[in-house]
Amino acid sequence: LQLFRDRTFATGCLVMFFLFFNLFGSIVLLPIYVQSLMGYSAYDAGLVLGPGGLATLLVMPIVGKLVQRGHQKRILTVGILVCAWTTWTMAHFNLQADFWTFVVPRITLGFGMGCSFIPLTTLTLSHIPRELMGQATSMYNLLRNMGGSVGIAFVTTYLARRAQFHQARLVEHLTPLDPAYALAKARAAAGLAARGAEGAGADGLIYGQVLRQARMLAFNDTFTVTAVMLLSVLVLVFFMQRTETPPRPGGAH
Repeated sequence: LQLFRDRTFATGCLVMFFLFFNLFGSIVLLPIYVQSLMGYSAYDAGLVLGPGGLATLLVMPIVGKLVQRGHQKRILTVGILVCAWTTWTMAHFNLQADFWTFVVPRITLGFGMGCSFIPLTTLTLSHIPRELMGQATSMYNLLRNMGGSVGIAFVTTYLARRAQFHQARLVEHLTPLDPAYALAKARAAAGLAARGAEGAGADGLIYGQVLRQARMLAFNDTFTVTAVMLLSVLVLVFFMQRTETPPRPGGAH
């Protein structure tokens, strides 16, 4: 535990925990959203997620060169802001969203993660003595994996509870005394009758829409919470000590 006496290392581990909390939470939520609410197939859900990994792959070599010039904290700050903002935009998805409405935030999230990994790792391990580097990297990777695992567990649990909450609130309006409900039921019954089905199934159709709306609101709540949690650790970046850029050959006199 003596490694955590280093302020930069302890802070970096905490930031990485919440970065992977956000990343894995978003990766889990997004395919569930498009498959359960939008009717996407597993293949289409993969097409939504794929471009994000490509964005990370493309931006990391550029970030690596910028980090060598000593801009670690600036790049890390940009990366966290992009990830938090992207997750916040995901909290505004609705049931009328098209394919690119899901793909673009996934691409920007991949860009933000690519801007975060390299500078955060560089800053976190910059003041660790060489003889303790093995222990430091093991602890750093452990907390990174724990962040992803806790993120998955949290978003799935929070999603289920918020869905129950919104369902309970929405069904309060499903009474014969509610004009909107009465009108919706009459329209649904007329639509079913036009197709040769029994109008008694109108309540089932309306309840199905209530469940979809409740889950949509639950997803929005979960994305919002993960965005706020990631944004809250941004202040910790300013407590990390920046590494000194090694002088170029011939620069000293």
